[in-house]
Amino acid sequence: MTILKNHPVWDNLSEVVKGIDANALVLEHLALCDYQISGYWDESDRFYETITLPRPLSPQLISSGVIFTGDKRRIQLKFTLNLETANPPISIAELMLVYDENLEFVDENWQIDLNSEFIKV
Repeated sequence: MTILKNHPVWDNLSEVVKGIDANALVLEHLALCDYQISGYWDESDRFYETITLPRPLSPQLISSGVIFTGDKRRIQLKFTLNLETANPPISIAELMLVYDENLEFVDENWQIDLNSEFIKV
């Protein structure tokens, strides 16, 4: 049995993720969607045509990973989105972004605090 706990592969994968400007990617994504989410289903299967996020937001990277599926390689970045003006920070959403090996956008997954007074539905 192979044990990977101290294998150099982890260092190599960590270097890949460290070389990415995650904040630039998430801020670009927010700008491209104009801080709006279209077609959101919540955990109770309620549909929201459009959700508008407040500005400015301060993203914080909370996890990252490299995903291998067959011959496809993906980079997954998960952020918490905080109100930039709040002290202490108030998280209003989590956003997971997935990119291919060329850093082309593949997918997104939102978890939004719909009870937040700062979210417009």
